[in-house]
Amino acid sequence: MTPLVLAVFVFSGGLIIGSFLNVCIYRLPQSFSLVFPGSACPHCNKQIRFYDNIPVLSYLWLRGKCRFCGSPISIRYPLVELMSGVLALACFARYGVTWTALILFVFAALLVVITFIDIDHRIIPDTITIPGIPIGFLASFVLPFATWKESLLGIASGGGGLLAVALSYQFIAKKEGMGGGDIKFLAMIGAFLGWQGVLFTIFFSSVLGTIVGILVILKTRQGRNAAVPFGPFLSIGALSYIFQGREIIAWYFDFLK
Repeated sequence: MTPLVLAVFVFSGGLIIGSFLNVCIYRLPQSFSLVFPGSACPHCNKQIRFYDNIPVLSYLWLRGKCRFCGSPISIRYPLVELMSGVLALACFARYGVTWTALILFVFAALLVVITFIDIDHRIIPDTITIPGIPIGFLASFVLPFATWKESLLGIASGGGGLLAVALSYQFIAKKEGMGGGDIKFLAMIGAFLGWQGVLFTIFFSSVLGTIVGILVILKTRQGRNAAVPFGPFLSIGALSYIFQGREIIAWYFDFLK
């Protein structure tokens, strides 16, 4: 298989997985089955035909509208599919045709689902994070980021560290500043990436979240009451560590010399 054919195969597979991720994003928060019934238009409830469910292409062919009722289809659907395809391609380009690339793509796919669910519902589902913690620990025997001991430290430092921050904030501000979902999410990230990945993710996501939070406050003029979900920033931090984390850390320490 030539590199071009492999790239097309991986990207296409990522698009297909992205279509399933859209199902997870829509159904998991509502505790619906991921299998039955089949996909339907949320406006007219007509069953979507298989040829109208081809990732990205069907959206373009239908011009972003339901075939039956003409209601608009959210641009998010093809965007999630494209995001999944790009992540699949990036994982295999960075790590080759290996178990590492496959596991990291699955991890990245979970990050995508968590991100959009948190944006929509301000929750991070336990159905992903709790099973994700032992899965991440088992993955540490394959992934290059951490040994199994460092994975355990990542779980402890991720979940325990963020819990300490959340309790401290609650004690000082007299209100909850971070949900339990974020804590379990960071424990899952620590299981996959180890304690170094956790520290990087916390630092990176905090800086990015602070910048975005300030912009939201300035734009909405809601002051401290402006609500910004933290899950997406944790996801971006974890993805950054997967692809360039160690290089960024090395650059940072060289910069300090």
